[in-house]
Amino acid sequence: MVEVWPGDAYPLGAHFDGAGTNFAVFTEAAERVELCLFDGPPGLRGVTETRIDLPEVDGFVWHGRIPGIMPGQRYGYRVHGPFEPSRGVRCNPAKLLLDPYAKAIEGEMDWDESCFGYRFGDPSSRNDLDSAPHTMRSVVVSPYFDWGNDRPPRTPYHETVIYEAHVKGLTARHPDIPPEIRGTYAALGHPVIVDHLTALGVTAVELMPVHQFVHDDALVKRGLRNYWGYNTIGFFAPHNGYAASSQHCDQVLEFKAMVKALHAAGIEVILDVVYNHTAEGNHMGPTLSFRGLDNRSYYRLVDDDPRYYMDTTGTGNSLLMRSPHVLQLIMDSLRYWVLDMHVDGFRFDLAATLARELHEVDRLAAFFDLVQQDPVVSQVKLIAEPWDVGEGGYQVGNFPPLWTEWNGKYRDTVRDYWRGRPATLPEFGTRITGSSDLYADDGRRPSASINFVTCHDGFTLHDLVSYETKHNEANGEGGRDGSDDNRSWNCGHEGPTSDLDVLSLRERQKRNFMATLFLTQGVPMLLHGDELGRTQKGNNNAYCQDNELSWVDWSALRDQFPLLDFVQKLSKLRREHPVFRRRRFFEGRPETGSPDLVWLTPAGREMSDADWRAGFNKSFSIFMNGEAISEPGPRGERITDESFLLMFNAHDGDLEFAPPDSRFARMWAKVIDTADPMLAEEESPVVKSGETVLMEARSVQVWRRV
Repeated sequence: MVEVWPGDAYPLGAHFDGAGTNFAVFTEAAERVELCLFDGPPGLRGVTETRIDLPEVDGFVWHGRIPGIMPGQRYGYRVHGPFEPSRGVRCNPAKLLLDPYAKAIEGEMDWDESCFGYRFGDPSSRNDLDSAPHTMRSVVVSPYFDWGNDRPPRTPYHETVIYEAHVKGLTARHPDIPPEIRGTYAALGHPVIVDHLTALGVTAVELMPVHQFVHDDALVKRGLRNYWGYNTIGFFAPHNGYAASSQHCDQVLEFKAMVKALHAAGIEVILDVVYNHTAEGNHMGPTLSFRGLDNRSYYRLVDDDPRYYMDTTGTGNSLLMRSPHVLQLIMDSLRYWVLDMHVDGFRFDLAATLARELHEVDRLAAFFDLVQQDPVVSQVKLIAEPWDVGEGGYQVGNFPPLWTEWNGKYRDTVRDYWRGRPATLPEFGTRITGSSDLYADDGRRPSASINFVTCHDGFTLHDLVSYETKHNEANGEGGRDGSDDNRSWNCGHEGPTSDLDVLSLRERQKRNFMATLFLTQGVPMLLHGDELGRTQKGNNNAYCQDNELSWVDWSALRDQFPLLDFVQKLSKLRREHPVFRRRRFFEGRPETGSPDLVWLTPAGREMSDADWRAGFNKSFSIFMNGEAISEPGPRGERITDESFLLMFNAHDGDLEFAPPDSRFARMWAKVIDTADPMLAEEESPVVKSGETVLMEARSVQVWRRV
């Protein structure tokens, strides 16, 4: 007989106190809740199950404390209550349910029929097959870890360089990482990865989803996996598939050790989080946790037929963002990852869905109010993916002042400019100076714009200059998946080629994109492996490719030193010169003093309205005045820098550029040339006022005032 004490209703989840564990779970729909304890060997089968009625309920939180329950104990819940799909209620004690607050999760579900709440394809029927032998289990974890002197780097936004990475994809093929830990949290914290990031000037890694996720049934049947991980089922648990050890809760310890190692190198950890939906899908999906606990409290149901789910995410369901229990779950999860796991920020997937209280996207939704006033969450980096698939879901520039955003307009404009699309110049100028049209009106700064040319979703940088159409045959969906709006250019040949002229142009285009990114005001974000020329062979939707198609091929590094060296050089230039990472927007020509920025034609004269309106115009220069930086330093000191001249030529032919007249400078020294990546500054050419510079077709040059 297991001894059960009343315990406490707060905090939710399983909490070990050194002598026992308190269990607490919310469900308003339940009439009775059983805690199920599992003992025996790891795995889904060959274990014994002990069922215990939770003795107390306060405010719809069922709870109990069991002395002697230690970390490593596997558990789950069975909920007794009404099963009435027509009312949106789906309780069924035959389904073992994960704790929504589980800090670790064991195993995978095997998509057996018992994992579903219905039978024979009828979502209104009831399935009483026991799912316990076929699904995942929650695990009690120890809260103790030796953080030592770990401190968050707290890098200011304007000094931040983000590196979007996949835990497995970045590390699975690195030859200098021990084979037994490749593809894991331990590998991401390995010195060879940390050294690579440091050499790139990366200050933050933005990790694709590491919350416990589920591999979709449709993918498993095709021999594929949910590689990206945007299919969360556990918002507190590090994904167990990224742990080097198979022990019950070692993924928690490994994750913390990874964070500690990255922090020691001054690198922040930002998590890509998916609080807009869960892996339970629509009415035809499995019953794994939330659906069986309290379907109506967790999900947005169709008003006139609650058998079905509202879906603004394209995944089958959407969490009910006006439910206080959903909001509590999300805020508790965010605080846990900051306070207990020491992460430094979050990138919110399909963040527009979080703002949907009823139907429309509401900029002042309850979720954003909660974040704004939270003393923990409001102090870390908050990045929105500012769109979803619902009506009115594209919300770039419309998030609250505390937030930064993935700037999709930046990506599209920069791609259009370098592929030679006419009439792109005016918007290109706006984007590379910080997108003030999107962020200035509500008091935000250039750092509100997370600038990127490529990300996990779409072509890699290599493929962006090598393919004009997607090649997603490996996904098994007949080429229907993935975006058709790639804004790419293959430089004259689709896919691999031995044509040296095409290859040379592709490499220059890569450098053009990288130079534009690092010279842009705001926060640059690199996609992992782009600095190494990573290819997905034209696949622009590799969400299901957990294989060498997606993983970074580190063996190719020896062939990519010119590109890697060039990116490192750009990062160093940005790091050393505050004129490229200003905290405030340019003012153009102030009433008094020198202008901080001047737009120039290739002939060196100031651009007129006619120059901006000329749709054929694809070339210009920018003078950035390092002596006219308006914002003070952290101690109130005046910031001064060297001044630079940026020359952009997106035409398909060589052009002569002239520096501006001697009022700006009498002499300039070249520091960057995308047509000459091996340029050494100590040997850089010098040009005097009144002379001209030949710029190769489709190239960027940066000149420093002497």
